[in-house]
Amino acid sequence: MDILTPEQRSRCMSRIRGRDTTPELALRRAVWALGGRYRLKYSLMGKPDMIFPGPRVAVFVDGCFWHGCPEHGAQPKTNRDFWERKLARNKERDEVVSANLCNDGWIVLRFWEHEITQDCLKVAETVIATVGEKSRQ
Repeated sequence: MDILTPEQRSRCMSRIRGRDTTPELALRRAVWALGGRYRLKYSLMGKPDMIFPGPRVAVFVDGCFWHGCPEHGAQPKTNRDFWERKLARNKERDEVVSANLCNDGWIVLRFWEHEITQDCLKVAETVIATVGEKSRQ
């Protein structure tokens, strides 16, 4: 049972950031430190968290809760029907966005927030390697 009223819970959930989250900022700093130069604002489906327009690489940082991480995605105990539909739609949208970008010639990299928290440097190196490999083609 939730200790907050539905109005209080709604207010709390609405204040969760959609951009510039701690894992996103950590990954950006690590990629920048390794020499990666990216764009943040670019007209592209799905609004990737980092974009490398030349080599056409789009990077997404998916939150474990919001995108249904199989390891850490917890289901809320209240208003379960709403959350199941909401999280399922998020997953479907992620798949559609990735497929459309791939069809348009983009390489899509998706990382869970826990991957960045556990080993940010490894994730940043993966991004840099992908961008470098794609640039050489």
